[in-house]
Amino acid sequence: MIPYGKQDISEDDIQRVVEVLKSDYITQGPVVSQFESAIAKQCHAKYAIACNSATSALHIACLALGVGQGDIVWTSPISFVASSNCALYCGASVDFIDIDINSGNISPEKLTEKLAQAQKNNTLPKAIILVHLAGQSCQMDKIKQLTKQYNIALIEDASHAIGARYQGYPVGSCQFSDITIFSFHPVKIITSAEGGMAVTNNQELARKMQRLRSHGITNQSDEMTEPSHGPWYYQQIELGFNYRMTELQAALGLSQSSKLAKFVEQRNNLASYYDKAFNHSAITPLTPQSDAYSAYHLYIVLLPELDKSKHKQVICALRDHNIFAHVHYIPIHTQPYYQNLGFNLGDFPVAEEYYNRAISLPLFPQLTVKEQDYIIETLLNVIK
Repeated sequence: MIPYGKQDISEDDIQRVVEVLKSDYITQGPVVSQFESAIAKQCHAKYAIACNSATSALHIACLALGVGQGDIVWTSPISFVASSNCALYCGASVDFIDIDINSGNISPEKLTEKLAQAQKNNTLPKAIILVHLAGQSCQMDKIKQLTKQYNIALIEDASHAIGARYQGYPVGSCQFSDITIFSFHPVKIITSAEGGMAVTNNQELARKMQRLRSHGITNQSDEMTEPSHGPWYYQQIELGFNYRMTELQAALGLSQSSKLAKFVEQRNNLASYYDKAFNHSAITPLTPQSDAYSAYHLYIVLLPELDKSKHKQVICALRDHNIFAHVHYIPIHTQPYYQNLGFNLGDFPVAEEYYNRAISLPLFPQLTVKEQDYIIETLLNVIK
């Protein structure tokens, strides 16, 4: 079976992890800081905070921005549920912005309409969590203008998009947002097995997230309520969590980070090969922006407008041919938990249309031309 994605682990990666296993620290040592510095440097960001998952990083990002009881957070319905769950963890309520069918990302036009209506209803969100679907940046300049106009905090869920660029800026530079989140899950661009990271240019937000990932504890004297008792001393000054990344994870992530540019270039080459093959066919790849460079975590195509049963038949046929086609994602508002919160089918029709047409095809650096040709030929034959 050709998977839709997989990690690329080298002997160098393994050796870096072995070195940590043989060292004095397998958690809370120096390698986490080195990994943070490497990602901050690559993104042109001032601060990076490593966590045990991107979900944890999203949670503490919301908390650092003051999201809490009575607040509203908006995000995309086309994402994994973590993008919205993180706001619920804070006691906030969640709403969604419908997407642009061509990119799969939040539609700036839909966002403009929704913000104008929310202002009239006094229901403006505290924060918006953008999702860079498949590694393609949202239209950040337009969205930043809107959030600035309405004084709304902005988080980029760039779990798919490390190594991507927008208008020449690396995703994660936070030129258009307060905080950016990355994921290092095994099928992402680079991996630390499990793990995530928040990056920001705001020192206050960085310090807040550093405390929250480690039980709300500080050993910084300027954050304490009294003079330090000695070099061992710390204070818990707020309620936090154990969201720390281990040295083992950081060692793998640090080694992988040195190959980030190569991985993203390989993914773009594979995507370009697919694009050419599907040109003039009934299959429509998600449209890249002219002012952006995608990380291509996923290669997503839209089928012609078929009924649900035929969408399923195409995916099952590909799997029968040992091609693990998949769907990213089931619209969050259609999940039973969210329907119990009051959402209904039909609330975000473009997201629902996308779900009924989208297929993720295999895309990872080790994918061969022979395998790609087989995937392309099989899909075109199935569609016929």
